[in-house]
Amino acid sequence: MTDYSLFATTPKAMETLLSDEISSLGGTDVKPTMAGAAFRGTLETAYKICLWSRTANRVLLQLADFEVASQDDLYRGVQKTNWFEHLKPDGSFAVSFNARHTNVITNTHFGALKVKDAIVDQMRNKFQKRPNIDTRQPDIRINVYLDGKTALLSLDLSGESLHKRGYRENSVEAPIKENLAAAILIRSGWPQIARQKGSLIDPMCGSGTLPIEAALIAADIAPGLLRQYFGFLGWKKHQPELWQTLLADATERKQQGLRKMPVIVGFDQNRHTIAKAIEHAKNAGLEDFIHFEKRELDRAEAAESWPPGLIICNPPYGERLGTEEETADLYRRLGNILKQRFCDWKAGLIISNPELGFRLGIRSQKPITFFNGALECKLLRLNIEEKAFFIPKAKTDQDRVSQALQTDETVQAEMFANRLKKNLKKMSKWARQNNIHCYRLYDADLPEYAVAVDIYQGNQTWVHVQEYEPPKTISEHKANSRLAGVMAEIPRILDIDKSQVFLKIRRRQKSNWQYQKHNNLKNFHVVEEHGCQFLVNFEDYLDTGLFLDHRPIRLKIQQQASGKRFLNLFAYTATATVHAAKGGASSSVSVDMSNTYLDWARQNFELNHMDKKHSLVRANCLEWLEQQAGRKDKPVFELIFLDPPTFSNSKRMDDAFDIQQDHVRLIQQAAHLLDKQGVLYFSTNYRKFKMDSQALNHLHLEDITPQTIPADFARNPKIHYCWKIQHKP
Repeated sequence: MTDYSLFATTPKAMETLLSDEISSLGGTDVKPTMAGAAFRGTLETAYKICLWSRTANRVLLQLADFEVASQDDLYRGVQKTNWFEHLKPDGSFAVSFNARHTNVITNTHFGALKVKDAIVDQMRNKFQKRPNIDTRQPDIRINVYLDGKTALLSLDLSGESLHKRGYRENSVEAPIKENLAAAILIRSGWPQIARQKGSLIDPMCGSGTLPIEAALIAADIAPGLLRQYFGFLGWKKHQPELWQTLLADATERKQQGLRKMPVIVGFDQNRHTIAKAIEHAKNAGLEDFIHFEKRELDRAEAAESWPPGLIICNPPYGERLGTEEETADLYRRLGNILKQRFCDWKAGLIISNPELGFRLGIRSQKPITFFNGALECKLLRLNIEEKAFFIPKAKTDQDRVSQALQTDETVQAEMFANRLKKNLKKMSKWARQNNIHCYRLYDADLPEYAVAVDIYQGNQTWVHVQEYEPPKTISEHKANSRLAGVMAEIPRILDIDKSQVFLKIRRRQKSNWQYQKHNNLKNFHVVEEHGCQFLVNFEDYLDTGLFLDHRPIRLKIQQQASGKRFLNLFAYTATATVHAAKGGASSSVSVDMSNTYLDWARQNFELNHMDKKHSLVRANCLEWLEQQAGRKDKPVFELIFLDPPTFSNSKRMDDAFDIQQDHVRLIQQAAHLLDKQGVLYFSTNYRKFKMDSQALNHLHLEDITPQTIPADFARNPKIHYCWKIQHKP
């Protein structure tokens, strides 16, 4: 039999499971790679994987590979395949096109059209007929993957993603896909537990995906047995007899497996989702083998006749539940239920925030990473024992309340300390490798500890702590208690004196963007950033004089400034200008309205030995731009940085400034001073900001936000938005 080059795709972090499956189903030379595995196998092997894989998304059969240096190369490369071997002249097909690491074809829709044209033209020239395009269930589905200049042309044997088993309605939105559910069950040890007749309970089962996938595993039912469509069924090289043999074998195994089904139960408090779960079980032919019941979480328990086994659960994340407090309370309740009612059971819980695992009060094995779509999750695997987090019995009700509060605060303080240690180990290594001296260590990672912790390193280490204003639902006493815990843990974990830790409370300013003055101590410290030196102040103002999230855009300015005239608008302490000078800018102008920050900027200039080519201007930026644009000899700049406030009604301004309302006028005015070949970088930290692209369609706008979010702010990617703006040719 012919041996083919094949590739199976899977969600990221499931490659090892997929590779094991492929090997068990007859694949050879298996090589796992990012989000998939390459292997070799016969057509029977490929059919088996389509039918039996619980973790794959697609199975691709390689037809050709070729070099692509131009759009025409793609067209010619596709035409080298004899499509009549695969498709009838009046058949139907669809194309999916993906590309990475290439400048040849970056528009996937255009790439797919080019592939379609090559196939249609070949068939029409040979047979005077053209095949049809069917994006839903074509006779064949063609996949082209362009990596750099190498195109891989494949036939998609799965037709549509294999996670679609056929039992779930497409209209039902489930928290997890079927193949992720299967992977969670496998990693939780369910196949072994099921063989030993252990039970399975999902106390928050939703529409039933986890219990149904558990039943398919326990009964040895092929996950593809219910599917009516595969990508090879309309393929001219399809071998129907071979496929029917495999189906018959799978059907026999199902019948045998159903005779030895363990107890599988799903509870949920929502009547509607339980009705859907029952319907899905019926669609899968498993309605007699899975018990679904409307039952509140607090009433979840096993019947005496159910042998201990596995509690499997995909608890709601904060995004799907409500407030962070509600989420934390849910996990506390779940942990208590497991400890009180499921001793000697095992549990597998998939969660998006690993720190929520501490709420359970049960020690877990090393978490396993999965990805639910783009969301990174952790699978916690628990052995539920009586001794888990044992708390001595209190004598009175008041004792019990006090003890519970103390225990909760102690656990939370430990959580904060553990997270800070974890972040320090990771971020300090990253900072050393990238020669970074000032960075964010912690940013409200835990909802109970809503603070930002920034490290500044100079001749010693300083820590700048900003407490976000706590929600009204948190009492002042509890908030102060937690903040005290933060201030106690930071010097201990970072091994510094508490005098080197500075605290500020950050409250939302609704009517004034100006940086509020707290003290007048004038204690400045020198720090370094990519060869530049800056003065920072931890006591007098809310901000320190150095916005850490702008580090990448400042470096970009430094790298691009050589020989250019640089304009810094709303310059603040002019840190971007210092970077431009470091990069060799021929001259610069920095404009701001505050004397305080211009004096600070002047000291930064002196600290970096900048000469008079770099000037500071005290002015309202909007008025200054308008005046300069109206001059006959208006200045022109090759590089401009525009980082305006969100809102301002300063006494020095006639009108209030609002970034959303005024950004078009501001960008247009700045563009009047931009050289025809120049670059304007526009940044804003207004989280609800929407760029009015239509009003600025005479300019080329490129959203470069992802490039400008540093690794230490990755957890909070909406810290700012950034665009690269140029004149259109």
